[in-house]
Amino acid sequence: MRVAATLKVNGTLYPLEIEPHASLLRAVREQIALTGAKEGCDDSECGACMMLLDGEPVNSCSYLALQAQGREVTTVEGLAPPGELSDLQRAFLEHGGVQCGFCTPGMLISATALLRRPGTPSEEEVRTALAGNLCRCTGYEGIVNAVLAVARSRSEPLESARTRGA
Repeated sequence: MRVAATLKVNGTLYPLEIEPHASLLRAVREQIALTGAKEGCDDSECGACMMLLDGEPVNSCSYLALQAQGREVTTVEGLAPPGELSDLQRAFLEHGGVQCGFCTPGMLISATALLRRPGTPSEEEVRTALAGNLCRCTGYEGIVNAVLAVARSRSEPLESARTRGA
């Protein structure tokens, strides 16, 4: 038995007919056709399915789609305007944070949530924020370096303003 639901994904409302037990991952991939988030373990262990829900990362493979009604869902496709890359996505490319790419959407989502918090994260904080994301290619150093580079670049204008007395 399918039920009517409306999901707001990347700022767009999608009226859907979904099974009550359908995961957010399945609804987004199969009905909205946004396939950036991956199904890896289907058990909230690998982080490949990570999406932002009201700005916080969730494993969408174990989150019911119906629970996302009335909330803002952001997928990796929504991190930048169509055809563009966010500064974090560019940094992943520049720092070798992309290998096979399977973990990349989840890593980007987790890192985006971290970088939206106040302050500049330390390396330990970056590693902790990414701990729920597994990279089978072991590209962690490049990923961590990318996140740290973006964190530093985002804090530089603030530091410059403080040193100028602004």
